Amino acid sequence: MIDLIVNGRVLATAAKTVGELVAMQDYVGGKIATAVNGHFVPVGRRATTLLNPGDQVEIVTPRQGG
Repeated sequence: MIDLIVNGRVLATAAKTVGELVAMQDYVGGKIATAVNGHFVPVGRRATTLLNPGDQVEIVTPRQGG
């Protein structure tokens, strides 16, 4: 288990990659954007982008409004 900061909250997780984290957080299938330590992680690189203790991860969903 490692501790990450996900969307501003501390999260202990067994995820080793951004792709695993996204799946564990039930975001699979939805339109989302991901970033680690302020760097955008495209969909094609989520499965190979490794996570390290203390990483700051943002998972953002689109919003509608006006």
